[in-house]
This record gives sequence, C-alpha cells and structure tokens, in this order.
Amino acid sequence: MKEENARAYWAANVRLILSYLVVWFVVSYGCGILLADALNNIQLFGFKLGFWFAQQGSIYVFLALIVMYARSMNKLDRKFDVHEE
Repeated sequence: MKEENARAYWAANVRLILSYLVVWFVVSYGCGILLADALNNIQLFGFKLGFWFAQQGSIYVFLALIVMYARSMNKLDRKFDVHEE
C-alpha cells in the first residue's frame, strides 16, 4: 500500500471511529444523564425513557454500534483494497 493511500485509509478510519464515539457519548451520557429528566416524561415498555436509556438503552445502542462499525470497516477495507478474502 502506498504511503498516500495508507494515510487516506487511516484518516477515514479515525473519522469513522470518532463519529461512532460521538454517537456513543450522546446516547450514554446525554440521554442517560443530562437529558434523563426531560426523557422521563416519555414512557417506553412501562418505564421512563430516561431511566431506560441509563439502564438498558445505552447498552443496546453500544451493541448496535459494534455491528455498524464492523460493517463500516469492511466497506472501508474493500474501498482501499485491504480486505481479507
């Protein structure tokens, strides 16, 4: 892999990681802590939404982010031709 191509691959990888970390932070810290009082006005499966995000929702989002990251990295690997066969 050429140096220029490797730098572009790494930059795309870091950009992808940072975007998923932002989503994770907003959901876990924002919805679970900062916005919990406002979200508690909404019910989800009989529980207040702020409580649900703090206890379970952020974990579900984290698991979904893992799957999305793996798929995104596979696409990125194919784009830069560094994928495994």
